[in-house]
Amino acid sequence: MDGTELSASIANAYRRRGAGKIIVDSLQRLSAGASAETWRFDRVIDGVREPMVVQIFTGENQFTAALDKRTQGLVQQAAHGAGIQTPRIDMIFDERDRLGEGFVSAFVAGETLGQKITRGPEFAAAREALTAQCAGILAGIHAINTDCLPPLPDEPPVQMVARLRSAHDSFGVRLPVFELAFAWLDDHLPKERFGQLVHGDFRNGNFIVDTQGMVAVLDWEAAHLGDPLEDLGWLCLNAWRFGSIGQPVGGFGQRAELFQAYTEASGVAVDPQRVRFWEIYGTLKWGIICQWFGNQFISGEVPGIERAAIGRRVSEAEIDLLDLVEGVE
Repeated sequence: MDGTELSASIANAYRRRGAGKIIVDSLQRLSAGASAETWRFDRVIDGVREPMVVQIFTGENQFTAALDKRTQGLVQQAAHGAGIQTPRIDMIFDERDRLGEGFVSAFVAGETLGQKITRGPEFAAAREALTAQCAGILAGIHAINTDCLPPLPDEPPVQMVARLRSAHDSFGVRLPVFELAFAWLDDHLPKERFGQLVHGDFRNGNFIVDTQGMVAVLDWEAAHLGDPLEDLGWLCLNAWRFGSIGQPVGGFGQRAELFQAYTEASGVAVDPQRVRFWEIYGTLKWGIICQWFGNQFISGEVPGIERAAIGRRVSEAEIDLLDLVEGVE
């Protein structure tokens, strides 16, 4: 579908929902990712102009089963309604719209590139504030009443690890460091079950940041029910530090500050060992995602050089796993 057709289809979808005199103006593509196309446009209703973003599912395979766009939109809508800093959902498509899976949300200005956030001098004040801001937002996400959410995946940690094992085995290559990590995870599985909302991909690169700090959280397609400390562990992966490896929290903060701020915001003491489990789990998961990308390139399924570039990062994940398992910072 070209831009003219998409503009007309979005306008028709609004009219179907009772919008007044509407114009979809200045449509431009922002990205075409692995799972969705993202476009920006101006929504003009009765002369009032507001910048918006539309995401439409492209149908490409993903490493793990992500939420469909309707469910993702409903989760983001519930989070926004609960006061979480995330873009307002304006419309979720249905079959009558003939646009496939997708939704429209408010446009939020700011920076999303992790390397700029961790290194840009204009974000120095933001970096000072981000750790506490992340803790507060995560505490808010984890406190959302799950009765307000659509049905979401809810797996125990043992099943999550088993799915990673199955994915790794499917590539037909056994990596000794990954085997070490699997053994460590099997020996340290959390025994307590949780059923709180977990963002699932809360990290530097999925934030919108301005010079004062956090503006909005994006990308809810990995949301599920589970252990809230999974989000803290994922936030600390070396992969999301963008070279600032001495700042474990997103390349801008320290774990101790994150844990203290989260405890103060949530009223729940953080167990550092449980966070360590999720950081090792997340690092292994990222390493296997890199395997998947590399395998797509090698097999010819997706011949783009980006797949090969990410595939080579398996070795980085191996180094990170060795440090984490051995307790080296």
